[in-house]
Amino acid sequence: MLHWLDSVILGIVEGLTEFLPVSSSGHMILTNKLLGYGEAPDILKTFEVIIQFAAILAIALVYRQKILQVFGIGHMESVKGLSVDKLSARPRLNLLHVAIAIVPALGLAFILRHPIKELGFSQYPVLLSLIVGGIYMWVSEALYDKGQIKRTAETMDDISYKQALVIGLLQCLSLWPGFSRSGSTIAAGMLSGLSYRAAADFSFFIAIPVMTVATGYELLDNLGNFRSEDIGFFVTGFLVSFAVAWIVIVGFLRVMQKVKLKYFAWYRFALAILFYLFIMR
Repeated sequence: MLHWLDSVILGIVEGLTEFLPVSSSGHMILTNKLLGYGEAPDILKTFEVIIQFAAILAIALVYRQKILQVFGIGHMESVKGLSVDKLSARPRLNLLHVAIAIVPALGLAFILRHPIKELGFSQYPVLLSLIVGGIYMWVSEALYDKGQIKRTAETMDDISYKQALVIGLLQCLSLWPGFSRSGSTIAAGMLSGLSYRAAADFSFFIAIPVMTVATGYELLDNLGNFRSEDIGFFVTGFLVSFAVAWIVIVGFLRVMQKVKLKYFAWYRFALAILFYLFIMR
């Protein structure tokens, strides 16, 4: 029987780290270790899939209006913060942009699904990815801040198909457990000429289909681990993860102009040290 307090703690960790460029997988491994689980039991792995679904629901709620617009549903008038194509009277971001940005990672994830799963349970690749991912984010932002990258997209609706492809290809880095999906895509967006806000918005937006497919696959693979006595544990974690993820997304979008990627890189380096001390030794 899993304790409800562990459910709250894990839900908070998932909600805090899933969409920030800090590696949710690294945090979950470290948290499980500190809670005394060591090698996570099957029921806990299933629980992690459930709280990821909660995080997806939270981000879908934040971007609900944009989702409707991309599917051609809802209002087509000018919306605050969105560029609108005057000729078509609709946002320029469309399903093709989204498809181009998610197909590379989803396709590669399907092909390498077994090696990736094995890597996810291996500690050394996660430790190394925390460091490499931090360097990647730091260098990307340094090039961006020095003006070596021409900024051509201020909002999501200004993104070109080429930029969507660059982001999609670099999103494949997130298949390395611990690298961070949001870190790889936000930095990729900046490298391809998106503003910081547009890069973050697009990163969060394409997380919805990517995570839905990935966690849906994992959920089907773990259906046999559900037990009636653990329903309270699952529900508690789901609600906590949803609430925390929503707060994190909204809060990050409000303060992101003041929060540099290098700060998250420093955090990743510190986390790598903790990971080494508590997991590797």
